[in-house]
Amino acid sequence: MPNTNAELMPIGVFARCTGLTASALRFYADSGLLPPAEVDPGSGYRYYGADQVERATALRGLRELAMPLTAVEAVLGAGAGDAARLIDEHVAKVLGDAEAVREKAASVKSSLTHEPSVPVAVLRGPVLADAIEQVLTAAVREPGMPVLGALRVEATTEAVTLTATDRYRLATRTLVPVEAAAASWAATVDGDELRAAAGEIRRSAAVRIEATPHACLLRTADRGDLHCRLLADEYPDHRSMLAALPGPTTRAAVSKDLLLRVLEDRLGERITLRITRDGLTVPAAEVDRTGATGAPLPAATTLTATTTGRDLEISFEPTTLYPAVSTAVGPDVLLDLRGPGRPVTIRSADRGDLTTLVMPVAPDHPA
Repeated sequence: MPNTNAELMPIGVFARCTGLTASALRFYADSGLLPPAEVDPGSGYRYYGADQVERATALRGLRELAMPLTAVEAVLGAGAGDAARLIDEHVAKVLGDAEAVREKAASVKSSLTHEPSVPVAVLRGPVLADAIEQVLTAAVREPGMPVLGALRVEATTEAVTLTATDRYRLATRTLVPVEAAAASWAATVDGDELRAAAGEIRRSAAVRIEATPHACLLRTADRGDLHCRLLADEYPDHRSMLAALPGPTTRAAVSKDLLLRVLEDRLGERITLRITRDGLTVPAAEVDRTGATGAPLPAATTLTATTTGRDLEISFEPTTLYPAVSTAVGPDVLLDLRGPGRPVTIRSADRGDLTTLVMPVAPDHPA
């Protein structure tokens, strides 16, 4: 008979406690990863101790990561630091294998269409990589709307324009190609796959963009071809929105680094900008002057800025304003404001090829 210790559990009870099936527990017992605390010699019933629940739960989690048994055994037998390193190494391998499979699948799909790729443009690799990373800050992963996590690529005989939007921000950058194609082309490219390709693109002096019906091919001279999936979903009509924007009524040019420093102190609160002829002021938050931790909140800060137009006070969620300012190109950032409730254009004061539009908080929106 088994030990009557109340801490021991039959296999069925232990299975419910750990999320492992009884058959899985038998398999892990036979493999030596999780032997039962006791086995009834007469009936063969297996009993587990409460102190085994943590190991069993960890084992289940590791197997859900598709980790092989030998690696699971190494992790369970390692200290905390080594265990974390082994898990990271496994994840890196899985991601690398998945990327290799994705690349192969894209290549096979392209070959099955029996259609040649269409040349789009040749761009400088480091410039293209920067543009991809900058513009994709305005993308978002949203279930049911994969285009909001994608990059819209539009090529003409003169330029290549990259655009991303999550409906609250829109970022766009126009690049001058080293070589342009004879005809225009536009498509929506998977944002995650472009992010993954950015490192290889950056290390290539030039990247030749070609298109197939299902993929955007990024060809390099010495690093192989990169395949990024095209999305068939309709992209938001950002062109009409941009064309309908009225001109700015207020403009402010301010040091990017100084503005970022102020915004970083306020990332937990709604941010208000007050633009007057005297400069740009970020007022103190209209809340109790201590934060959640009891630390004092930042006081009002006025930055030296070149301003024109009407005085204006306008508010933003920090998660929309900060990325737009941080990705601006150059030392000074230019804000074109159109009044409360209208998109604000944020770009470099002297290099305007990267432009981001940010929606402010509606004037009557509760804090």
